[in-house]
Amino acid sequence: MMNDSIVYGFLLPQSSLMRLSFVSVLALCSTVIAEDQAPFLSPPNNAAEKQHYEFKWPIKNVAVIGSGAGGLQSYRELTRTGFNVRIFERDSVPGGNWRYTEEPPLAAPVPDASCLVADYVPTIPPKGAQLPFEKVHLNAAIEELYRQRRDHRQPKPVWASLKSNSPAPIFQIPDFPWPQSTPWEVPRQLLERYVKSFASLLGVNSNDESIDISYDTRVELVEKRYVRGVEAGWTLTLRKFTQTGNSSYTETWWTEDFDAVVVATGRYNAPHIPSIAGLDEWAAKFPDSVVHSRSYRRPEDLQNKTVLIIGASTSAVEISIDVNKHAKNVLLSVRPDTDPQPHLRHVVTLSRVLKNSTVMGEIKRFHPVEESSGISSGKIELYNGTIISGVDHIIAATGFRYAFPFLPQYHNPSLGRDDHTPVGSKAPLITDCSHIRSLYMDIFYIEEPTLGFTNMNGGIQVFLWGDYPAFAFAKVWAGQAKLPSTEDMWKKYHEELRARGGYGKNYHFLGWDDMMARIRFFVEWLNEGTGRQINCPSASLSQIFPIWFKAHYPIIEDEDKSFQPSLGQGSERLDIFEANDW
Repeated sequence: MMNDSIVYGFLLPQSSLMRLSFVSVLALCSTVIAEDQAPFLSPPNNAAEKQHYEFKWPIKNVAVIGSGAGGLQSYRELTRTGFNVRIFERDSVPGGNWRYTEEPPLAAPVPDASCLVADYVPTIPPKGAQLPFEKVHLNAAIEELYRQRRDHRQPKPVWASLKSNSPAPIFQIPDFPWPQSTPWEVPRQLLERYVKSFASLLGVNSNDESIDISYDTRVELVEKRYVRGVEAGWTLTLRKFTQTGNSSYTETWWTEDFDAVVVATGRYNAPHIPSIAGLDEWAAKFPDSVVHSRSYRRPEDLQNKTVLIIGASTSAVEISIDVNKHAKNVLLSVRPDTDPQPHLRHVVTLSRVLKNSTVMGEIKRFHPVEESSGISSGKIELYNGTIISGVDHIIAATGFRYAFPFLPQYHNPSLGRDDHTPVGSKAPLITDCSHIRSLYMDIFYIEEPTLGFTNMNGGIQVFLWGDYPAFAFAKVWAGQAKLPSTEDMWKKYHEELRARGGYGKNYHFLGWDDMMARIRFFVEWLNEGTGRQINCPSASLSQIFPIWFKAHYPIIEDEDKSFQPSLGQGSERLDIFEANDW
């Protein structure tokens, strides 16, 4: 039996309390407080007397990169607080990852591209060109036009039958509720319309002709701005792609200056395909046979095929269920789940695999044959010695990496996963693409807190969560709430690093309990200051999620069986396993 503690009306496992080093117990919102009322709590540790970070320049103009939910929520809070805000969206409409098209992305490279260009290769205007600079392409080949447009806007990793992995009451933006008739399992069509409707509410949809947003515009570079040798903000180099005819397009580059930048590009831009011996040779011989899950759209394309899916997370399992309706055979290759950090365990996700699909072990090597023999003649060797043949199509549902091509100065691939920044060097954001470093509370870049990031965590409900980083950007940059000193931010960062067990692909995973605790921290911290106040989410959401979870994972049959898979840090309640990993 778990050793639980009652704290202000919340039932939390002791292990969760131990892991929540970033929040004082006093910061917990009480369920006895009305659901629409924020808690009135004193700052812990007499924070008002501590030293605070002082910004180097006044902040009035803010750029937001991306018009998914997180970008739009940031825009709403920043404009409410009085900032001048410009959104830059590489696609032609808002929607972020819920923007569906039948057109798949360009094929993911095998092996992976470097972190610096894992999303895209920035296109910079010719050296010495006077901006704005325009380049007109006439009589372009259809293939070139198609590739340029796709590369610029990057189709999203959404398939036709995808639905929300959380119930509608949780999967919604605060103050923008779904209609009561909305099904709890929301189809991607409704999710896409929902984000577009939110953009329309804010007046920045693609048909609103707002000067606050620039569509078809990709951010190529974000760099420090200097005035007479003194840091004074950020300069963005921007590129707009305009198709002007059936065989013509125009590229336009220009720059804009800002005092702060919000990166709201999401976590699903840089595909990861693992380095398995022989896979690159296999992909080279059979170019269309190996794809990343972001390219998957419809099961009809795999009619009567033997499909191998690599991976065991949500996307792998849900695609296997979708493909099962049409494929001749569905195989899932799964690695041992040995990561000690909290994450969505394979034993949970794999419980949804249909009985007529085959779950097998980890792949040791691909053995392609001569092209004339055909892909199905290739052999796939597992670590347990099993040889698989007859595979027609391979889907690598192996996740995504963190990459920000527009911030090359903050990438340092020479540092390994466990290496620390050398003394005197600039603290990087990206090293091996598995995580983002140097962020206070996972949102402010500690060395330059006018650079912010939103919705970069795993195991969160992005629509619910997004309001809180947005509120932090608005209040902190307006001077209505204070960041700790740089020294204290680094101290808290290293405490969190130790508590999370070091860097790794699950470094940013929160889960329901940790997400709610962090939200309570934001509410206490930000409501200490002046200006508008923010509330905790309804306490009813913490009752809804376990019900949803049990209904969706057969391994949770009833409460009496006390399903408690180990996370390597003691037993956890089942609702820690919430994730937003397709």
